[in-house]
Amino acid sequence: MILLPSNDFECAECSSLSSSSGPVKSKIKKEPLQVICEICAETKRITEMIKNQTCRHSYCSDCMTKHVATKIQDITTAVPCPGLGGRSVFDLEGCRPWLPKDLVERWDKALCEDLFLQVPKFYCPFKDCSAMMLVENEEDQQARETECPVCHRMFCARCSIPWHIGINCKEYQKQKENERQREDLLMRKLSKEKRWRRCPKCKIYVEKISGCVHITCRCKYEFCYDCGQQWCFAHTHPSHGRN
Repeated sequence: MILLPSNDFECAECSSLSSSSGPVKSKIKKEPLQVICEICAETKRITEMIKNQTCRHSYCSDCMTKHVATKIQDITTAVPCPGLGGRSVFDLEGCRPWLPKDLVERWDKALCEDLFLQVPKFYCPFKDCSAMMLVENEEDQQARETECPVCHRMFCARCSIPWHIGINCKEYQKQKENERQREDLLMRKLSKEKRWRRCPKCKIYVEKISGCVHITCRCKYEFCYDCGQQWCFAHTHPSHGRN
């Protein structure tokens, strides 16, 4: 028996296929690439894997879903890479396509709550309102006369009190604690309009209708109506100014 070289041998069936349809193509089905998850150490299809673009680690979607859920449950808004030595973080937008809808909503809510806690805030000083307001920019932090969006009453955001009408913040801070009530501030404003003087000793307001500027209060304290200081001989000098 003489063995012919393989390239010289061709069966009738192959010959007919070759001549009618051209070269014979391989019909072997390729298997999808597989990799090992660095968390569960199981072999997974590459289509099941999640890779962070900022590091070399890759994990299966099941393990990463559990990892994200654990971090959100621990009230952690930044989800770190779970790999050994991993320093990168996963963000919501990058994970949104493969995370379950309910987990995306929980993560989104956690981010909103974290942002809310970081933003400076203040409250309406009126006890029957106490509405909370957020400081959105530097102008809000410098604001003084502010209207509450709930009760629509005016208050000073800087001093955190009902609006101190007729007096600026610096003057208000100089007032004693028992002189900061709204009635006290209104009286102070009225005294400026009426040009009343306040006794330096007993703090009562005095109105001079006529007469000289030498005032003797009912507490027996003597002061000058022009300057409000304790009365002395210098107040009788013609150069002593008048308001």
